[in-house]
Amino acid sequence: MITGCNKLTQVTDVITQPTAREVYARNFDNDSLPYLNWNRAFARALQDSVEVKLPYAEQGVFNADNLPVYAYNLKLELGRNYHFQVKTDSLNPLVFIDIYEKTSDSIRPYKLLEQADYKTASLNFSPKNTGDFKLVIQPQLGATSDFTMSFGSAPAYAFPVAGLSSKAIQSFWGAARDGGSRSHEGVDIFASRGTPVLASVAGYVSSTGNRGLGGKQVWLRDGLFGSSLYYAHLDSIIASRGQRVKVGDTLGLIGNTGNARTTPPHLHFGIYRRGSGAINPFPFIEEAAFPEISETSTEIPTKVVVNASQANLRQGPSAKMQKNGSLSRRDTIWVLGRSADWLHIKTSENQSAFLHESLVQALN
Repeated sequence: MITGCNKLTQVTDVITQPTAREVYARNFDNDSLPYLNWNRAFARALQDSVEVKLPYAEQGVFNADNLPVYAYNLKLELGRNYHFQVKTDSLNPLVFIDIYEKTSDSIRPYKLLEQADYKTASLNFSPKNTGDFKLVIQPQLGATSDFTMSFGSAPAYAFPVAGLSSKAIQSFWGAARDGGSRSHEGVDIFASRGTPVLASVAGYVSSTGNRGLGGKQVWLRDGLFGSSLYYAHLDSIIASRGQRVKVGDTLGLIGNTGNARTTPPHLHFGIYRRGSGAINPFPFIEEAAFPEISETSTEIPTKVVVNASQANLRQGPSAKMQKNGSLSRRDTIWVLGRSADWLHIKTSENQSAFLHESLVQALN
């Protein structure tokens, strides 16, 4: 009978697509006090104002006594593929990862976009627009495990010039043009004349020609209804209109045609999005950015006590981040984790913040 019920549940789940949290909730009664407190801790975390910049890494120990939840405000960019991962010890507790988008609704300021699959402590996410997001990470009830969190990103497109990286870009999006009458709608990648210009994405060549400011140019469409990639100032065009190309196929060669006749050879690379016009192409081609994970064996304390007359709390792991409170000598606080020499802490009032570790000492 149990086997039959499990199979029925699996079939039903295929249809209803329950979230990882909904699957986990089946382990508890509706009035289970520990589970209710676990959910309340999650709801409180949505109000946290902690902010981190990517790439980011944090290490620590899940402590079941303080119902840990980790919530981070993030600024994410269109054109990046983000990867959020939590690695734990051999006990391998469940870890729930949720990504929310900030809205203008004062009642529900965050909208759930994606969740990691059940029993999967990682999440890949590609935002549909640049904006403010919130990442929430919560271990299962009773979890007591070492952990390492790492958040990073990779470009959605391949770099458009053979053998080079974004270090070859010398003029960026928004730079003034024609005495300030217009702004730069792309990036300029400088290279030797004749360097191959490559397809950054699989698609088809929608247009080629020698005209206007761009001189010899190629337009590459990303899929049937996707963005258009603009390659300008070419010395020569190799691709032909209507041709289907793969990532890395040669479209043309670097030059300085069009209004670039007086400049060194370079590629003007732009991206035009349907309904939006030109968008900043830099996030689409900047190299991958993943955090360096510290291999230090220094023990991370569970609780610390302030040993300074005053300890400023910061919104993020940097003295440049906004101050969002302070603590006094002998105040005791929980430690959620460590990022470099900053402690991610939770106060007795359930406020999450960052505090420099020089201001505290471990509490035995």
